[in-house]
Amino acid sequence: MSAPVRRPGGRSAAVLTSIRYAVEELVRERGAEKVTIPLVAERAGVNPTSVYRRWGDAATMLNDIATYRLDPERELPHTGDLRADLITWAREIVEHYRKPINAALLRSGSASAGEEETECLRNRRTEGLAIVGEPAALSADELIDGLIGPLVYRVIYLPWTLDDELPVRLVDKLLRA
Repeated sequence: MSAPVRRPGGRSAAVLTSIRYAVEELVRERGAEKVTIPLVAERAGVNPTSVYRRWGDAATMLNDIATYRLDPERELPHTGDLRADLITWAREIVEHYRKPINAALLRSGSASAGEEETECLRNRRTEGLAIVGEPAALSADELIDGLIGPLVYRVIYLPWTLDDELPVRLVDKLLRA
């Protein structure tokens, strides 16, 4: 007798999708600070233990949901022109967080992140190092401090300043440093 073949996605993917939609709807309706795991589970039509098992708490869930569209497995820019690649990457991040729901989720997830590095930060660090390549022209900390930090700061505190030229200005400043 052969082992059962696992379907890619399947029920767990459907559950995850329904949870993500539920979180987004609830944040739009009530604000991120009022989203709880029991509310999400009820809206998604799943048992709260399914949500707790994956995330543990609402802050972790919100942070993860905020970043899921920036899939860490997606194709990253790799043209051989570091400046162009960093600008393309930063523009993708800006476009993602110009969407009010993504910004709201980032704000709520970041506010309660504590002292642990968030999944969002880990993913951006990994992506940045993949873009700069080996030998690294910039360190992960230089990328975070010079590019990601200012972008996230503006998403949280100055969202109206997320213009199309911001990535160009930040990348040029980073590369001059």
